[in-house]
Amino acid sequence: MKKATFLIVLVAMFGWAIYDLVDQPKNTVSQNKDIEMDQKASADSEVNKEKATNEESNTVIIEKATIGLNEGNIAPDFQLQTLNGKVAKLSDYRGQRVMVNFWATWCPPCRAEIPDLEKFYQNKDVVILAVNLTQTENSMQEVKSFVDEFDMRFPILLDENIEVANLYAIRPIPTSYMIDSNGIIQFKALGALHYEMMVEEFEKMK
Repeated sequence: MKKATFLIVLVAMFGWAIYDLVDQPKNTVSQNKDIEMDQKASADSEVNKEKATNEESNTVIIEKATIGLNEGNIAPDFQLQTLNGKVAKLSDYRGQRVMVNFWATWCPPCRAEIPDLEKFYQNKDVVILAVNLTQTENSMQEVKSFVDEFDMRFPILLDENIEVANLYAIRPIPTSYMIDSNGIIQFKALGALHYEMMVEEFEKMK
């Protein structure tokens, strides 16, 4: 009887030892998965914190800025019809780097600047809003012919009543504003820019 009891206890202990050995890798895998999930959650949390910090920083910058025409000001918003019949609004491009360029077909410096402007548009991830002082043109056909001649592929905005030119206090043309992704003016140029200057100012912006 005692031998039978001893054998039963021995078999039970042996069975438990085998179960423990089999179950241990599962527990180890489970623990490793838990650790990996904790690490991933921690990494995601850090990314979210950094993103939130950047958004808060941008919000503070925008809140401190005022609408105006100087560097550091928020660029005044405007909306104009384009040459192809669409509507372009400056604030619709928030989140992108924008160059607003005021020009006319009768302006020699504008004519000299256009090839570099087109090259800049083709080579960089930049939005160019070319505001034509349409009220000063002899005809709309002149504008269309000029655009075709220089193969201008960026949006041509028609300032038919010079409202936006007055809003931006435009005197000499061309005049250009480089506006960052937060809508803040980072650079203002009175007169023509060449390609290298455009790229230099563009790369300073975020």
